[in-house]
Amino acid sequence: MNTDPIADYLTRIRNAVAAHHRLVEIPASNVKKDITKILYEKGYVLNYKFEDKGPQGIIKIALKYHPVTKMPAINSIARVSTPGLRKYVNASQLPRVLNGLGIAVLSTSHGVISDKEARALKIGGEVICYVS
Repeated sequence: MNTDPIADYLTRIRNAVAAHHRLVEIPASNVKKDITKILYEKGYVLNYKFEDKGPQGIIKIALKYHPVTKMPAINSIARVSTPGLRKYVNASQLPRVLNGLGIAVLSTSHGVISDKEARALKIGGEVICYVS
């Protein structure tokens, strides 16, 4: 039994990037699907696919690397809010990752969105992770 499925999701991506894998498969959930969509929209992953295999389904993520230098698009991905210590921020306290070069993923009343979208909507929420 996994007590923190989002941390498992982030760790699988982090390990696949460290091993220079092209594809990573992760058990699906709605929050993980939303985070995957944000990573794709912001250019951190090449592509993704949701498959309905088994009881909960699978997310297949194609990781993105620079074509010449082979450097990964994701340099770091870190969990912020954990089940034991939740991290909430209001609209005025939204974090800036690498002075705006990275993103923070938040769970808000408007769904799972990036920090830039939360600033535009002037809403806060739970900080799920930082990506740079």
